[in-house]
Amino acid sequence: MTAAASAPRTAPAPDPRSGGHGFVGTWTLTRFLLRRDRVRIPGWAVGFAVFVGYLVAALPTVYGGETELQAVSQLFRDPVGRLMVGPGYGLGDPTLERFVANGYGLYFLALAALMNILLVSRHTRSEEQHGRAELVRANVVGRYASLTAALAVAVVTDAAIAAAVFVAMAGVGGYAAAGSVLFSVGVGVTGFAFAGVAAVTVQLTEYSRAASGMAGAVLGAAFVVRSGGDMARQEGSLLSWFSPLAWGQQTAPFVLDRWWPLLLPLAAAAVGIAAGYGLLMRRDLGAGLLAVRAGRSRAPAWLGTPWGLALRLQRSSIAWWAVGMGVAALAFGSYADTLLQAADDLPAVFVDLFGGADQMLAGYLAYMAEFMALLAGAYVILAVQGLRGEETKGRGEPVLATPVSRWAWLGSSLAVTAAGAVVLMAVAGAATGLGAAAVTGDSDRIGDLVLAHLNQVPPVLVVLGAAALLFGALPRAVPAAWVVVGYGLVVGTFGALMDLPDAAFGVSPFHHSASMPLEEFAAGPAVALLALAAVLAALGLAAFRRRAVNV
Repeated sequence: MTAAASAPRTAPAPDPRSGGHGFVGTWTLTRFLLRRDRVRIPGWAVGFAVFVGYLVAALPTVYGGETELQAVSQLFRDPVGRLMVGPGYGLGDPTLERFVANGYGLYFLALAALMNILLVSRHTRSEEQHGRAELVRANVVGRYASLTAALAVAVVTDAAIAAAVFVAMAGVGGYAAAGSVLFSVGVGVTGFAFAGVAAVTVQLTEYSRAASGMAGAVLGAAFVVRSGGDMARQEGSLLSWFSPLAWGQQTAPFVLDRWWPLLLPLAAAAVGIAAGYGLLMRRDLGAGLLAVRAGRSRAPAWLGTPWGLALRLQRSSIAWWAVGMGVAALAFGSYADTLLQAADDLPAVFVDLFGGADQMLAGYLAYMAEFMALLAGAYVILAVQGLRGEETKGRGEPVLATPVSRWAWLGSSLAVTAAGAVVLMAVAGAATGLGAAAVTGDSDRIGDLVLAHLNQVPPVLVVLGAAALLFGALPRAVPAAWVVVGYGLVVGTFGALMDLPDAAFGVSPFHHSASMPLEEFAAGPAVALLALAAVLAALGLAAFRRRAVNV
């Protein structure tokens, strides 16, 4: 008989190569993430530079005269205008620099914030969700290394964006250097504040989509708070200062040129990052601090079908998109009266963009229907990307292992996505009509605008068909479908100002539907677009049957 002696359990000694701290491996991971984002980071910077460069180059042509600039600036000084763009510093004596900073600055800030949210979530929570973080942590990598590396990459990306914006404003537009550098730094710093928000949300949930959604909800709340504060008073009220999106605008570039408001997003980022590190200490790798809600012990019968599963996976997304588009459409519709009051003083190019002075309101509402169709196009692409995620994360294979055919699995998801697009456009049309009716007193517009928005569903379905074809034939190229939406946005918004040829308009599916309510309904384009969408989706289904799963 032998006696076994066990040594008392003690904490493992720190690996001598780690130096005994949780940041070891940060530099290696940072270089690795920078290599992974070697296309994304320049892509974001070039995108910002092109957008700003186009604005500073085109606006002198459109609003070159002092009278035209005064008239358009009045749109942004109105309470509804301030709700949509910001506090309106210096618009009593507008210049092109102040017009760009006030009219478009908010959307640069929001884009930078969204980019930081997605970046931090992709490099932290998504890595844990897919199991890659566990492989990395099996090496000599500290507990804080992944989050620190993601934040470092966020800093690099924000700096690249700020530099691109500065070059476009000061170099291309010849704007004042002091205001240009303040504006560009404000974009980068505001974006980094939301990296701090994402550093917290990625600790709360096990899923990257949920973490991004939580941070996105904070961004949405910041937009709402800023809107309320700026709408109450020109140059913002006390409420405005509670929104991170307002801090960048309160620097008042090209007017006051004050730097101290940027201390607020820096402080917010520091608090968020500190909280993120603190929460990281309190959870296991791969787990979130919020407990996952247990599902029902028995699923309802409808969930046992591919149609029910597709609806279950997309119903929350459809609901949140409907809320977001409905709120935006309500604001856009409420802007109709302001536009009408300023119509006589607006530049001719601006008036022509909406179909002329006599039909300005109808032209504006028709443009908003097309703009909402572009947003719905973004929804359908994300839905197909979500389906691709189901495949790559291994959740599609168990479904396909049952008596569910590939046609049924993919076809039901596409059908539910198409139905979701119809719902989104109907909600957007009703909300636009309610907003317009509230300010014009014409309630008959509600039904007309619902029909006008539904008339834009066929081009949205063409986008869905294109994404489905990519999913079936080249699944890794599904993000290429964004080109269709981006091209439609550029051509639909700036094509007339750039005097593009008809062929350039013809390439965009969003150009072919009748511009209701400015024009009468045309069945021919709608049928042609629906047929094209059906062909693209059928080709995608056929290609999906022939390829391997999870390639």
